[in-house]
Amino acid sequence: MIRSPRNLFLAGLLAVAGTAQAAAAGEKKTVLTTFTILADMAKNVAGNRLNVVSITKPGAEIHGYQFTPSDLVNARGAALILNNGLGLELWFEKFTRQLGKVPSVTLTDGIKPVSISADAYKGKPNPHAWMSPKNALIYVENIRKAFVKLDPAGTRVFNANAKAYSDQIRAVDARLKTQLATLPRNQRALVTCEGAFSYLTRDYGLSEHYLWPVNAEEGQGTPRQIKGVIDVVRAEKIPAVFCESTVPTRGMQQVAKEAGARFGGVLYVDSLTDAKGPVPTYLKLLQKDADTILKGLGGQK
Repeated sequence: MIRSPRNLFLAGLLAVAGTAQAAAAGEKKTVLTTFTILADMAKNVAGNRLNVVSITKPGAEIHGYQFTPSDLVNARGAALILNNGLGLELWFEKFTRQLGKVPSVTLTDGIKPVSISADAYKGKPNPHAWMSPKNALIYVENIRKAFVKLDPAGTRVFNANAKAYSDQIRAVDARLKTQLATLPRNQRALVTCEGAFSYLTRDYGLSEHYLWPVNAEEGQGTPRQIKGVIDVVRAEKIPAVFCESTVPTRGMQQVAKEAGARFGGVLYVDSLTDAKGPVPTYLKLLQKDADTILKGLGGQK
């Protein structure tokens, strides 16, 4: 059923009115995040005091997301929006312009970004900063401060939850460091479709190669990009290559076939899965990616 603009407008008014009634009744404030990974982090800090919802759904490609009228309606009922920044959400500025006065917090504030080194994005910050658990601790601290400001009465809850979650992140970081250290010296090159692993490879001593730097436009890689990666895989005798869950794998399948490597599987970066999938949380995403890399490149769990 197709809704007319008038019906969408009326639906928006009803949703906003409902939110106002809920606030008057003392219900939880709603916090929106731009994608599922931020939502999971925020839920760990919020506990039961806030309602945290991701604008984009599990499995969505977030760089060029096309927001909908219902996204705007839902956002107008929110008390706060959490975004990544560093140029990740290309749609977010337009979204907030249309939205009006809902405060937002950028969770990469305080993080020193890694610069992209190739193509049209050369010199710009790599936005995938959460792929470093050390950076994730800064995300959590920014979330904690934002929630304390939003709901001062929940300060003790937010502080305790942030500490407990940060301890879990540190534990995963230590485990990944130990596991990825088992990769052979000559098999420590991570080859992916998108250059989304710069922070992970930096933290754990791997080299990085990719078809394109950022998923600004969905594609399979240009012939030049594909040939360049094939040449690297052949020259360095890299045994396996990978691609991300939110983009088609055909380009990297071609690299594997022509370079004599294996396709090592799918890595998760920009989005979690639903509760039934392999990476329903951020911490499980990190561990699943490490397990896939270890299996493909010959390390030990």
